[in-house]
Amino acid sequence: MNADVVVIGAGITGAAVARELSRYALDIILVDKETDFCFGASKANTGTIHAGYNDIPGTLKSRLCVTGNARYERLSTELGVEFERNGSLVVALNNEDLRNLEELRQRGITNGVPSLKIIEKDELREMEPNLTKNALGALYAPTAGIISPYEMTIALCENAIHNGVTPLLEAEVKGIERENNSVKCVITNQGIIRTKFVVNAAGLYADDISKMVGIDDFYIYPRKGEYFIFDKKIGSLVNRPVFPIPAPGSKGILVTKTIEGNTMIGPNAQDLDIKYKYAKDRNATTNEGLNEVLEAASRLVPDLPKASTIQNFAGLRATSNTGDFIIRSYKDVKGFINVAGIKSPGLTAAPAIAELVIQILKDEGLELKPKKEFDPIREKPIRFVDLSPEEKNALIAKDPTYGLIVCRCEHVTEGEIVTATKRGAHTMDGIKYRTRCGMGRCQGGFCGPRVAAILARELSIPLEQVTKQGDGSNLVVGKTKSVVKQKLNV
Repeated sequence: MNADVVVIGAGITGAAVARELSRYALDIILVDKETDFCFGASKANTGTIHAGYNDIPGTLKSRLCVTGNARYERLSTELGVEFERNGSLVVALNNEDLRNLEELRQRGITNGVPSLKIIEKDELREMEPNLTKNALGALYAPTAGIISPYEMTIALCENAIHNGVTPLLEAEVKGIERENNSVKCVITNQGIIRTKFVVNAAGLYADDISKMVGIDDFYIYPRKGEYFIFDKKIGSLVNRPVFPIPAPGSKGILVTKTIEGNTMIGPNAQDLDIKYKYAKDRNATTNEGLNEVLEAASRLVPDLPKASTIQNFAGLRATSNTGDFIIRSYKDVKGFINVAGIKSPGLTAAPAIAELVIQILKDEGLELKPKKEFDPIREKPIRFVDLSPEEKNALIAKDPTYGLIVCRCEHVTEGEIVTATKRGAHTMDGIKYRTRCGMGRCQGGFCGPRVAAILARELSIPLEQVTKQGDGSNLVVGKTKSVVKQKLNV
């Protein structure tokens, strides 16, 4: 295989870089060791598009967060991804917190965040009626917003592929060879890719990839965060992301409305020493951690309806020892660009990170010829539940599978699931992230078997080969009677 550029990592950063590169007449390969896009850290976060007041002035984080934030109206419109610029609040619960609000406001002003203001108790109560009575005021950042991180990542990948990028999934990078201090090729378990340019957006494993070319000046460690999702039946307890005063290394445990209409709380922050132990156990929550999340969130919104939680989960953030994003090229390894340590506000910064990487590649000698045929539009997938009665009837008349509800909680139809398989979904989680099938109250308890059967049919594979998230996560092992006979040796 040959490529002008190899992008390693199909999370939000790698997806944004691949899509930005697809504007040019280049052969690009997007490599990921997972079985689908956004199966790593990018899927497990609050979906907050941050305003940029929290980051230390002069850092890459501060600059790229504010620039990336401003790109989201255009980007979400082009890619057909729902985005709501509903603002955010940092809430003060005591006089010391009030003093910290002014420090955050001044930091935000230095970073170029527009329209920041400190609001008093009465106005805060009008904006967020469910907040604790102990709230004395808040920093209001109207440019903040919410989005689905997995939907945006998948949309970026789909549009990149539409514009000529070649995806190479289940492709673990085993090595990178150099020749005369320049990148020569990327070695994967699916073959060798000859290239002169590599963008390392490997998330939790970015330091391992960097070591393959002899660059060992930083390391990545996992910071685990745990979350709760509440049933839609309780509605949105808040109207926007609501933060406490930030703590060192974390923006704090927040309460937020999700773009889909749930309430979410989290994350906490636990630094882990051994990333390999936890990387495959992404849903490893603990009673201690979940209690920490509930207690902290309850200080902002009292009496959280614990009985209405429908899911808890954990995600790993790729935290670097540098304290900032690492986005740079190297004189000793021409053509290799690290894009590492991209934790919060990485989702917000992703469009701006992609633009910066393009400039670095240009400075490294990559010839960039814009493609006249570049198409920035990714058609928004049909979501049956959002259609009017007239639109639903017309769609069903055209394709009766849209009249068959598979997921009762989220009102997802068979037609949507079939379309998702045509868009590349081949696992249960792939269907979930593209359609929300299994994200409702029963968490797939009702629709799961039907989704698995549709996947088997559409992919022309036995039901035993249907997986949750790729190799080793098969849902069934065989027909009950056959398995029992094997166990009993009859």
